Amino acid sequence: MAEAKGVAEAERVAKHIILAKFKEEVSAEEIQQLIKGYANLVNLIPPMKSFRWGTDAGIENLTEGYTHVFESAFETTQGIAEYVAHPAHI
Repeated sequence: MAEAKGVAEAERVAKHIILAKFKEEVSAEEIQQLIKGYANLVNLIPPMKSFRWGTDAGIENLTEGYTHVFESAFETTQGIAEYVAHPAHI
């Protein structure tokens, strides 16, 4: 990965991005519960430093049905590997 000018080594993070689309039969309440559980992984998996999410607000109509984006930050790519293998994630 290329380093941006002025970005110190300590400021770098590894990002894990997920685009999601939910089946029509999944209610808004179920989606909120899933998001809440995903966000709680920050409290359960030490390498996971932050979690953010949002819904598509683009006007380009390029989403291909994806409605949500989830972004997790880790200090290293090894942290992502630990997160993927962690029992709370599985």
